[in-house]
Amino acid sequence: MPQELFLEFKNNTLLPFLFGEHNTHLSHLEKTLNVSIADRGNTLRIAGEDSALRQVESVLNTLYKKLEKKDMTDISIADIDAQLRFTGSEGNGQTAEDERRSALAIRTKKKTIAPRTHNQAAYIEMIRNKDMVFGLGPAGTGKTYLAVAAGVDMFLQGRVERLVFCRPAVEAGENLGFLPGDMKEKIDPYLRPVYDALHDMLPFDFLIKRMEAGDIEIAPLAFMRGRTLSNAFVILDEAQNASSMQIKMFLTRMGESSRMVITGDPRQSDLPGHVKSGLNEATDILADIDEIGFIRFDRKDVVRHALVAKVLKAYENE
Repeated sequence: MPQELFLEFKNNTLLPFLFGEHNTHLSHLEKTLNVSIADRGNTLRIAGEDSALRQVESVLNTLYKKLEKKDMTDISIADIDAQLRFTGSEGNGQTAEDERRSALAIRTKKKTIAPRTHNQAAYIEMIRNKDMVFGLGPAGTGKTYLAVAAGVDMFLQGRVERLVFCRPAVEAGENLGFLPGDMKEKIDPYLRPVYDALHDMLPFDFLIKRMEAGDIEIAPLAFMRGRTLSNAFVILDEAQNASSMQIKMFLTRMGESSRMVITGDPRQSDLPGHVKSGLNEATDILADIDEIGFIRFDRKDVVRHALVAKVLKAYENE
């Protein structure tokens, strides 16, 4: 039998952020949990099954407290979904897992980034505790974005002296000569996701200054050959598009006081049919080394638009 729950929030100025524009967040909770929510000023009347009411209560109270503490300055539908993932089916409030998630939040110069799934939380924790981590799984699971955030965090804390980001430019076979422009203009399209993540986290002037000083470097994988990367946080993105030789070359660039994160989707290689992906081989060869961490994401970890997870599921069923 449906029950009722009343929630009251004292600070009216935070409610537009909590409820969403035109109450879109409340509507999303109604649809997701099959409840009815009516707002009267700073009070909500919620009707539905008991377990759903407890989930709504937990989600809204937790996010409201984060707004109060300024741990969050805005809330999106993705934040609502993330909180639902960390709230048990009975709405068990501020769980140990949610406290862990808060502790793992990454604060950059422009925004605070918190894990939105259990695997994302484990990923950040592993990056903090191991020198080499593989983040494996489909698009939209935060593999690259969270790795960049973790690297920026360590750089701002002075725990590493440099940030180095690279990708295989596989679509052009790493032979970029036929593209127009100078070398930077040729490689930028392949490295755009890294630029976008950095712009999300660092002020433009700061980022440009650090790039000009060589403290932040973004380059194709081929440019890593012959180097030793010390006191650096190094990310190889889209590693499924690197050959076995390239992956081995990259992994052996690791120097003193460095961290490495290797990200990719083992099922989505763009390499020619006769070239074996080095990512799959590396995960097999290195699986028994305790100092190396592996996190495997799946479509439940997709934090882009909800349709992305459905698209991935549809393709998996083909």
